[in-house]
Amino acid sequence: MQEVYDFLKKCGTYYLATVDGDQPRVRPFGTVNLFEDKLYIQTGKVKDVSKQMMANPKVEICAMNGGEWIRIQAIALEDDRVDAKQCMLDNYPELQAMYSATDDNTQVLYLKDAVATISSFTAAPKIIKF
Repeated sequence: MQEVYDFLKKCGTYYLATVDGDQPRVRPFGTVNLFEDKLYIQTGKVKDVSKQMMANPKVEICAMNGGEWIRIQAIALEDDRVDAKQCMLDNYPELQAMYSATDDNTQVLYLKDAVATISSFTAAPKIIKF
């Protein structure tokens, strides 16, 4: 899991795919955090992406760094604890102008049953499950 976290941090931006009815939706994300041995992402509950993950928690993440890319399939599960939210916000202080660990909007989700594949054109894919 640490390798997946490190890869996403190096990328800065990754793309999160959700499902909206029968339509896939993809958007850029930038938050990733390790908390209590789980990989977390963050959004706002008022956003469509949050509503989509609550309706269908299956997500995929994709990012590229140089000649390598990562694809992660997982279940995104909400963690509504203040400690989990505060840890994310502590690691992304620029978000504290928009979010608070105690507001009704901040949402953090951890990835469960995740399978990450790191690929390139020059090496065999590396699979990491967490």
